[in-house]
Amino acid sequence: MPLHFSIAPEKLWRSIGTSGAPLIVDVRKPEVVASSNSVLPGAILRDPHEAASWAFAHDHGTIVVACVHGHRRSQMAAAQLRARGLDARILEGGYDAWVAAGLPLVDRGAVQKFAPQPPSVWVTRRRPKIDRIACPWLIRRFIDPEARFLFVDPPQVADVARESGAIPFDIEGVELSHDGERCSFDTILKVFDLEREPSLARLALIVRGADTARPDLAPEAAGLHAVSLGLSALAGDDDHGVLDRGFAVYDALFAWLRFASSERHNWPAKAA
Repeated sequence: MPLHFSIAPEKLWRSIGTSGAPLIVDVRKPEVVASSNSVLPGAILRDPHEAASWAFAHDHGTIVVACVHGHRRSQMAAAQLRARGLDARILEGGYDAWVAAGLPLVDRGAVQKFAPQPPSVWVTRRRPKIDRIACPWLIRRFIDPEARFLFVDPPQVADVARESGAIPFDIEGVELSHDGERCSFDTILKVFDLEREPSLARLALIVRGADTARPDLAPEAAGLHAVSLGLSALAGDDDHGVLDRGFAVYDALFAWLRFASSERHNWPAKAA
């Protein structure tokens, strides 16, 4: 199959939030990055002049390179990557086209604070069920695709965070945790400026309803609650195993919210 040279913003957005999303590399000039305070979801910052020697932690398949307009800097870097046999594409129209299409961006200040260099490391209580699966899913799909997660006994989260430098979440007394009736998932959406994305906002309602015994918030909350507790019961102490299986649940929920929420099934059809 021939490789494509570019990808449209709308097509890239459809793949973000899925397990098959490409690696996004931001090659804008440092002064441009500093003045914008926004980055593409999950993007890593690199110098395009060093593209011939870029190393990646994993084989990401497709790589999308983005600059301001989709011109010199992104095309230079993509050409270097393609010369190495990699499937590298430019973002058509760059950041300008992405913004013009009204697509979501992530707050760069929050990324610098919590995930300045991939892979970022995060720590929380073991035996994740709902919020502690939803948050890692959100982090890995929209903030840092290389993020790593540590699960420890609840009293040890703060100490492990200090010892390892990991970011603690979903425990009392930290920034990324519950806020009143809102979950840690809500908090992370707000901190990273993703709460205005309609499908993520709706997903937050489902997570909140499932995690805080409020099934009235969304019809899907009771189902997520049941599936999440079932996954946890099957997994036992395999925290990373339940995380992997839980990601499939959130991938499916997010895809349904974006692409299939209006679809209805009524077989067998009612009699005339």
